Amino acid sequence: MFAKIEFNNLLLAFVSIIFLGLNSIFCKIALENNYIDAYSFTFYRIVFACLTLMLIYLIKHRDLKIELKKNWLSGFALFLYAITFSYSYLSLDAGFGTLLLFAVVQIIMISVAVFFKENFNIYKVIGILVAFSGLIYLLYPKEDFRVDLFYAFLMVLAGISWAFYSIFGKSSSDALKNTMDNFIKATVFVIIFMVFIDFETIHFSKHGIFYAFLSGSITSALGYLIWYLLLPKIEINTAGILQLLVPLISIILSVMFLDELFTQTLVVSTILICIGVAISFKKY
Repeated sequence: MFAKIEFNNLLLAFVSIIFLGLNSIFCKIALENNYIDAYSFTFYRIVFACLTLMLIYLIKHRDLKIELKKNWLSGFALFLYAITFSYSYLSLDAGFGTLLLFAVVQIIMISVAVFFKENFNIYKVIGILVAFSGLIYLLYPKEDFRVDLFYAFLMVLAGISWAFYSIFGKSSSDALKNTMDNFIKATVFVIIFMVFIDFETIHFSKHGIFYAFLSGSITSALGYLIWYLLLPKIEINTAGILQLLVPLISIILSVMFLDELFTQTLVVSTILICIGVAISFKKY
C-alpha cells in the first residue's frame, strides 16, 4: 500500500510537475535556436508571469495590493532561480539540466525537513537513498559523458534557489497574492540585473518572445501558482520527493522535441530516481 494523497492534491501536483518540466523545454528551444539571449528570455519570462498574475488578481479581487515591505527574500530566490536557470541552458541539455536541478532541490529540501524534524519513516529513508544513488550515477565521471562545470554550477545554484522558494511557500496563506507578489519583486531584481549585462549580446525575435511568453504566462505563472496552492498541504520532504518526477517529464519531452540522446546514463539515473520516489510514498 502507498501513502494516501488526496486526489485534489495529486492532481495539483501532476499539473505543476508537467509545467515545471515544460519550462526547461521552452527555455532550451529558445536558446538553442538562438531565438533570444539568456537574459532577455529571463526578463520576458518574469515580466509576462508578473503581468498574468496581476491580471488574474485584478479579475478576482477588483483591486491590486502590492506589499512593499514583504516577500523580498522569496522574490530574490525566484529571480536567482530564473536567471541561473536560463544561463545554464546555454550549455546543458534540457534532460540533464532538469535532472540536476531537481536532484539539488531534493537535497536541500530533505536537509531542511530533517532540520525541522519532520517525520521520516523507513520507506522515505530508503527511497531517498535510492534516488540519491541515481544522482551519484548521473554525476559520476564517465569517459563518454561531458558536462561544463560552470554551467552545471549555475544549475546547482538554480536548484538551491528553487528549493528555498518552495520552502518559503510552506507559509503561504494566499497562493495567488503571494505568487504575484514574488514575481513583482523578481521583476525589480531582473531590471536591476541589467547593470551587469553587455547590451551587445542582447537579441530577440518573435519566436524567442513567444517561448518566453509560454514559459512566463503559462508554465511559470500558472505552474508556480498551483505549486504554492499545494505546498501548505504537504510536508517539505514530500514536496522535495515529488519534484524528482519533473526530470522524467523533461527527459521524455527533450528526446521528443529537442532530439536529445536518451543515453544509458540518463536511463539508469531516471529509473533509480523514479524507484526512489515510489518507495518514498510507501507506508507501513
